Amino acid sequence: MKNAVPCNANDCVDQIEEELSGHDLFYGHGTDNPGAEAQWLVVYVLTAAGVERITGETKVTGEHLARIYALLARRIEEKVPMAYLLKEAWFAGECFYVDERVLVPRSPLAELIVNRFEPLLQNQPRTILDLCCGSGCIGLASALAFPDSEVMLADISAEALAVAQINIQRFELGDRVSTRRSDLYESIDQSFDLIIANPPYVSEAEFQQLPAEYHAEPVLGLVSDQEGLEIPLKILSQSAAHLCEKGTLILETGYTWPALAKARPSLPFMWLEFEYGGEGVCCLTAEQLHRYFAYH
Repeated sequence: MKNAVPCNANDCVDQIEEELSGHDLFYGHGTDNPGAEAQWLVVYVLTAAGVERITGETKVTGEHLARIYALLARRIEEKVPMAYLLKEAWFAGECFYVDERVLVPRSPLAELIVNRFEPLLQNQPRTILDLCCGSGCIGLASALAFPDSEVMLADISAEALAVAQINIQRFELGDRVSTRRSDLYESIDQSFDLIIANPPYVSEAEFQQLPAEYHAEPVLGLVSDQEGLEIPLKILSQSAAHLCEKGTLILETGYTWPALAKARPSLPFMWLEFEYGGEGVCCLTAEQLHRYFAYH
């Protein structure tokens, strides 16, 4: 890397973007280009150093640069996602704590949450389940969107739930957001108005082909057997028993969605479209699930 000298924030971002662009890195864990990632890194370090108002002319000192370039070196040499280096990720307009115990939030479900799931829900949800919650970002963002709701964050990973608990405390939502360690619905005995599930849905073969940055994430949160279908199929078959009468399931399956649709051809999936990108998210009502599994 070039020798860095004190500069302003704009020049620093340009320097970091140039460094990032000169290496074989993947962007998809909070940003989609080196310029955005450079800006994120510079603003993070300046903010952590106590700089309250950051503009393009804000001075970046030698001390700031030392910290920036130390993090940059790890990003380039180890190909660690920036979110893990900074211990933060943005989702649905909020900043969540993340580390290597959970996936980096990047779901298109954020767009649905910001729009309060309009017009998909039959009733305003009083009870919400974030199944396979990881960091808890989906459930916590939903709790913020529906301030009268009670939310359960469920995951098989105790480590993931520890991160989710950090985020519950960050947003001071402990009075109406709880955690539950559960293998899907195994330890859950109640029904919900809304279940949101972003489970593992990547096949082992696909995982092996993913960029190095994905291999920094917990495999448990990414890979599902049966070419990625095992866990989504289980969720489909088990969700009706955990939905209220007019409840709704929102299930994300990413690029696996054509295979899932083919595996359950007569299930009336509603596949959603997103203004800001993303695919493989379906919506099913409790009534649709009950009707389908009553005859299959």
